[in-house]
Amino acid sequence: MHAASKPPSVAVPAFALVAAAVLAAPPSVDAQTPGAHLGDLTWPEAEVRLREAPLVIVPFGGGAKEHGPQLPMATDRLMLEHLMQAAVDSLPVVVAPPILHGWFPAFRDFPGTEIQDADLFRRYAEEVARSLVRHGARRIVFLNTGITLSTGLPLGIAAREIHQREGVPTLLVSWNDLETEEIDALARQKAGGHADELETSVVLYLRPDLVHMDRAPTDYGPSGAEPGPGYRPGGFSRTPGDPEYTTTGIFGDATLATPEKGRRVVEIMTGQWIRALRAFATEPLAPGR
Repeated sequence: MHAASKPPSVAVPAFALVAAAVLAAPPSVDAQTPGAHLGDLTWPEAEVRLREAPLVIVPFGGGAKEHGPQLPMATDRLMLEHLMQAAVDSLPVVVAPPILHGWFPAFRDFPGTEIQDADLFRRYAEEVARSLVRHGARRIVFLNTGITLSTGLPLGIAAREIHQREGVPTLLVSWNDLETEEIDALARQKAGGHADELETSVVLYLRPDLVHMDRAPTDYGPSGAEPGPGYRPGGFSRTPGDPEYTTTGIFGDATLATPEKGRRVVEIMTGQWIRALRAFATEPLAPGR
């Protein structure tokens, strides 16, 4: 028998090999591929984009949480939506639908939509992220428009568990992670922290139609103990006689808010957010990711 003849070899141009490699590689964080909201994609598109995206974002912000008599209860959601869109406009990320219900113990005395069980909230956020990893997400970013030592506590555990159990890099970015000394310098109030001069300014810039400046209060709360080291959980009580009793639900001076201050706060925080995403997009991946 004659040995089977081999087909003639065909030389492949070097440029074709390079082009094929580029097409097969996931886009870098500076690629021209635009970002996408997961819910806007078809499932075949989502199947590809989740695997290719350098980052997949799980956003969380309270859809209905008290912010004083002058601001909408959707204040956290408004900033969340702005940051979500900024990410999509700037980088080839995929942004999951937002989680709008969460753990808000400090505001439990006021109307809103709270998941009172912190572990239930943590497990819910964790399962959302895990489903994205199961379908190809290589890095997970939790965006939290609450603060680190509030809603950031259960979300931090979720981020840790996803990293340890699923073997993917995770990042948690909370509101206060995006604040800078320049933002602090914009404030004229003597103290603040919730529905105050700066937060009211942000909503005056993003959605002025939802702000009632004629109702804006100044409320620095009761005189507290001397400051010192450590974390002291606080809250807003509606029970007269309680040391944390409030009639407004704010801490600060909302009367000092302006759209101009809000614009600058939003610009700075958005810049910090995109900077955080760019840095995390280079986080090393485990083999096979």
